[in-house]
Amino acid sequence: MYATAGKLPRALIQTEKTLSTLTTTVTIAAEDDGFHAPSLADFFPPAIMFEGTLFEFTRVNLIQLIMTVAVASFFIVAFRNPKIVPRGVQNLGELAVQFVQTQIIDMIMGVSGRRYLPYLATLFFFILAMNLAGLVPFLNLAGTSVVAIPLMFAIVAWLTFNIAGIRKHGFVPYLKTNLFPPGVPKPVYVLLTPIEFLSTFILRPVTLTIRLLANMMAGHLMLVLFFSGATYLLLDAEWFLKPFGLGAAAMGFFITAFEILIALLQAYIFTLLTALYIAGAESEHH
Repeated sequence: MYATAGKLPRALIQTEKTLSTLTTTVTIAAEDDGFHAPSLADFFPPAIMFEGTLFEFTRVNLIQLIMTVAVASFFIVAFRNPKIVPRGVQNLGELAVQFVQTQIIDMIMGVSGRRYLPYLATLFFFILAMNLAGLVPFLNLAGTSVVAIPLMFAIVAWLTFNIAGIRKHGFVPYLKTNLFPPGVPKPVYVLLTPIEFLSTFILRPVTLTIRLLANMMAGHLMLVLFFSGATYLLLDAEWFLKPFGLGAAAMGFFITAFEILIALLQAYIFTLLTALYIAGAESEHH
């Protein structure tokens, strides 16, 4: 019995050493194979310049700058010398702006909402460009996959629809209409008013931010997972695992096509909801 007890510590020590060796081996192998498991660290790359200051500039900021310049350059080229009969880039630019006008503004706000076309068209195409950056080679990360950009767009939308409502109705009538909807028994206001306040003035920018951010983060993580997995399985894994690499690559291409749709859909939904909030703020009956 004592002999057995003496062997147990030695066995445990040997097992611990074996596990430590295996962990080290797996870690080194993973590093050598170049497999990159997706994680939240992807969204916080190291600084390129000005590290540790308020002006810290990272790869994400570079991507955002590139896509901003790309969108601005496209519309400057498209409309710098407009013709009565559009051709080439001007024709493409007019089709792009017309899409926002007909499919969002006219549908939600009517003809009177066309005064918001410059803002809503800018919002739509900047969000779309930032979303598509995750699919551009050598960029591979959506500019909207970090919270700053979705939050900025949401705050601007919040300011826009509230200012529009205040300008149309006046500050006190606007608050009264939103917080105390007409036709409701007065005792109900005890519950309804806090709910309306949270819904209109707090939750709208929060939901706009989270919806866009979560979709872009999820898309990046899935793309990295499938393409990194496919690379590892096809190039470094054992022969019997290589067929799974083909399946992972096929899923990666499918997710890429799906992400194009998601990028367009999220830009459309964000802009559509912004137009809906502006129309509601200006409406005589909220």
